[in-house]
Amino acid sequence: MSTATDMLAAYLAAESAILLGKTIAFQGRTVGYENLAEIRKGRAEWERRVAAERNGGAVFGGMSFSVARFDGEPQ
Repeated sequence: MSTATDMLAAYLAAESAILLGKTIAFQGRTVGYENLAEIRKGRAEWERRVAAERNGGAVFGGMSFSVARFDGEPQ
């Protein structure tokens, strides 16, 4: 597993525990329901990173990019 996959799993576990009403130690600090928005934001970021890894790393905001030439030469 990659770091992104591991971090996504950690954020999913933290979010699940918080939704069950638990207070947990996460990334060196104690978090609870008041931190749920922060945990969800982190989870979304790691979901994007996992998706980028699966798509070859060329994904930004759901779009992939290619190179354009402006010198008149065909590609």
